[in-house]
Amino acid sequence: MHVPDGFFDAPTSAVTGAVAVGALAVSLRGAQRELDERTAPLAGLVAAFIFAVQMLNFPVAAGTSGHLLGGALAAILVGPFTGVLCVSVVLLMQGILFADGGLTALGVNITDMAIVTTVVAYAVFRGLLKVLPRSRRSVTAASFVAALLSVPAASVAFTLLYAVGGTTDVSIGKVATAMIGVHVLIGVGEAAITALTVGAVIAVRPDLVYGARGMRQGLKLRVNGVLVDAPAAPSAPVAGARASRRALWATVLVTSLVLAGFVSFYASSDPDGLEKVARDQGIDARTEEHAAAGSPLADYGVEDVSDARLSGGLAGVIGVGTTVVAGSAVFRVVRRRRTTAPSQVR
Repeated sequence: MHVPDGFFDAPTSAVTGAVAVGALAVSLRGAQRELDERTAPLAGLVAAFIFAVQMLNFPVAAGTSGHLLGGALAAILVGPFTGVLCVSVVLLMQGILFADGGLTALGVNITDMAIVTTVVAYAVFRGLLKVLPRSRRSVTAASFVAALLSVPAASVAFTLLYAVGGTTDVSIGKVATAMIGVHVLIGVGEAAITALTVGAVIAVRPDLVYGARGMRQGLKLRVNGVLVDAPAAPSAPVAGARASRRALWATVLVTSLVLAGFVSFYASSDPDGLEKVARDQGIDARTEEHAAAGSPLADYGVEDVSDARLSGGLAGVIGVGTTVVAGSAVFRVVRRRRTTAPSQVR
């Protein structure tokens, strides 16, 4: 759902840009409360993982593909405010380095793909956890539903924005029907990826899943016919916990590199949902050339590398590396501001 330059008029691009800047400012402050010594390093890896998985387009209908948006996954793993920042970092890397998503449309893309998906997904997720049993399975199930609904929500947001500031005269009813229809299908893929990823992390380190905090129920023992709280189990040694975290981080990073550097070559080459709808409905009539079209990494390939598989793989690895470095730098600064803020209060 990366919107290129030319789809929206200047006023709409400016307004959504202002909305994006405001949301990022709020998210930076909110992320200070979410990030701690456990989740701050994970957040940069979540951004890199989303970048990698977004390269894996999967078929959803005849001649149409889809890919992960990532808002639900990021919000559940590291928190909604941090999730907005994660997806925004990915969109910035894609737009600047790979000419994927217009620079003048960056505000639209952040609003649609980072803000709407994260807010909708996390609201649905928290709402479901209030009525479901307190268990890890409930977290995984709620993740599935939240991700499933976040994608068509983003397609609705796109349609509404296009009705206000689209550059072509097309039937909004047809656009809405086509966008929502195909993105419901893409949402199924989004839900499966999100639930599998959350389930995998929660199986090994539930304490690192932001959305699962507070879900663990204390063990009860029956003493003389009365249920009482069992004594708390001794906590794991600090060194062991750190080793476990590092193992998880290494696994996420290696998985991201493999997905982007190798598996992405086998992704579907069909246009994604927005590209297909834009082509069919004439939305793309005024598409403009990307300002970074001359980038050596444009279109996810390395300039002057003739072998398509090698070119795409190198571009994917560079993208993962750049995203994890940029994301980790952002979250390290946010984390540092959190730890220094109390000492500045008089």
